[in-house]
Amino acid sequence: MKSVSNYVIGVSKKEQVLLDWNEIAERYGYVHVGTCRVSPDHNYLAYTVDVTGSEQFVLQIKELRNDRVLPTLEVEGVVSLEWAQDSCTFFYTLSDQNQRPYRVHCVKLGSDSVHDVPLFVENDSSFCVDIASTKDGKFITVNSNSRTSSEVYVINAANLQTGIQRFCKRVSGVQYFLEHHHGFFYVLTNSHNVGEESPSSGEYYLARCPVENLQSICLQNIIVPSGDIFIQDMDMFNEHLVLFLNKEGSSSICSVDMRTIINCEEQMKIDELNPWFFPLPSDMCAITPGSNHDFTRSVYRAVVSSPVMPDVIVDYDMSRRMFSVIHQEEVIDVSHDTKCHSNNEERSRNELLGIPLKKERYIQINEVQRWSDFAEIYSCEEKEVISHDGARIPITILFSRKAHKKDQSPGILHGYGAYGEVLDKSWCGDRLSLLDRGWLIAFADVRGGGGPDPSWHKSGSGMSKLNSINDFISCGEYLVSEGYVHKHQLGAIGVSAGSLLVAAAINMHPELFRAAILKVPFLDVCSSLLDPTLPLTVLDYEEFGNPQLRAHFDYILKYSPYDNIPEGVCCPPMLVKASLNDSRVGVWEAAKWVAKIRDKTCTRCSSAVILQTNMSGGHFGEGGRFGQCEEAAYEYAFLMKVLGKS
Repeated sequence: MKSVSNYVIGVSKKEQVLLDWNEIAERYGYVHVGTCRVSPDHNYLAYTVDVTGSEQFVLQIKELRNDRVLPTLEVEGVVSLEWAQDSCTFFYTLSDQNQRPYRVHCVKLGSDSVHDVPLFVENDSSFCVDIASTKDGKFITVNSNSRTSSEVYVINAANLQTGIQRFCKRVSGVQYFLEHHHGFFYVLTNSHNVGEESPSSGEYYLARCPVENLQSICLQNIIVPSGDIFIQDMDMFNEHLVLFLNKEGSSSICSVDMRTIINCEEQMKIDELNPWFFPLPSDMCAITPGSNHDFTRSVYRAVVSSPVMPDVIVDYDMSRRMFSVIHQEEVIDVSHDTKCHSNNEERSRNELLGIPLKKERYIQINEVQRWSDFAEIYSCEEKEVISHDGARIPITILFSRKAHKKDQSPGILHGYGAYGEVLDKSWCGDRLSLLDRGWLIAFADVRGGGGPDPSWHKSGSGMSKLNSINDFISCGEYLVSEGYVHKHQLGAIGVSAGSLLVAAAINMHPELFRAAILKVPFLDVCSSLLDPTLPLTVLDYEEFGNPQLRAHFDYILKYSPYDNIPEGVCCPPMLVKASLNDSRVGVWEAAKWVAKIRDKTCTRCSSAVILQTNMSGGHFGEGGRFGQCEEAAYEYAFLMKVLGKS
């Protein structure tokens, strides 16, 4: 569990706990804090909390000086919120009956009415509304987003009388993400000609315009894509711009001096801006932003991790182009000579990090750096699998160098393949329990998820969804044919939309997978998408298609797991996990699936299909460290039982 803390600067420097998650959990049994925002004057904390798992968040305002919650400002159904610069006015979004955030309200502390006339209403049910503050706190952005399109409005946080102004008109397939820096709006967009009725390229550009020219939308392109480097996101500071990139199929982050951006008179490619690519131990590392709320800081904090390297908190000094390892997660009961690298070693930092940049950029003065990993004990390989249509599918394979045995070891294949999301392959200590027993764990980055280029998502979604399923099957066959896994001991795990992937693959090739875990599974695709009253249904039309259209209906029916259970076949043992309070995927989907499996497939085999229903949590489980440990232990026990390897 967590707490939100504020370190008070003063004589005592005593820590002040602003919000204690454990205290809320003890009272209700479950807690999920959605959003926390401290007012600019540090007198109030606005936060949203869910105590049932249903993701129905309640807004609460806590007065920090006397540690009390204001009783008149508890609002249900709040998703996002931001403060104005006066520290007494704040904005929040309200959800409709389908849990779609669609209205923006503005409230002033001390006012009699909480539900004032909404400032903004989004009537298109395929769009959700989110509000955010620019990094410098000078503007509040109202962002209306579908899965593929967006529209942005801005509010002057210091001068609320100017009202709300639209930045760019809505264009199908075009997305905008807005920041502000010294009188200019900087826009990350996938349209080369912002504001024009032109199809998006799928690649992201950085453009800008003066604040006073907001209505004219005369944007100047600053950074354009180049070769095999694609922009995925940005973060803006007073002196530096941070870019999240996909570089040659791997994630990376770089910083650019804002003076270079400000003085830019024509569009440039990233490598022309003298970027500093943040040093990483390997190309397989996942990078997660840390707490970087201070606009004036020149140090960027990130959490770096890989399948064989425990989480490392790293501070990247963008001005000096140096980095410091602040902390690394400790792993106990693993004995080996860890690779602790420092600037005192004979090898150059270039050789150490494997990043082709100039050596002098990495020289560190008076600081010893240590990257500690378990690569000597656990092997992590990246391979490419040829799918049914010739596409090359990345797969990451993890196993113990000592315990794994070729052609004899059991294995698990993870998959997701939706919404352009990349599979989480960061360090997980729980996996050691399986790896040390000789198990192999693999991650298939099938189409539909995040991939080497912007087209990867589109080529596995909508009317191309079968690609992601065939990709997953090809990855499973590869693990068996190459001897990574025993042919009768391959299991699969899917979560939410990833369960669609796994279940559809089992329907098509029931002999390939000998066990499966489906967690909060999306299985009855046709029925769910035909019911627009369910949360997420309309939003998911852009991801899976709209079955009210005959062509889409016929295509979805080809792979929908519930509608394609083969008659009389031997199905593998399956652990199907649902949550009663899940607002994203109805608990009935898992129940219907299990009932139909038991009805249609081999009676003897289907008795090993288990339905486990969490009666208290929601889509993300019960929460809490101990609850997660119990969940992992149950799942691993199931896999060891049915695959006969303990």
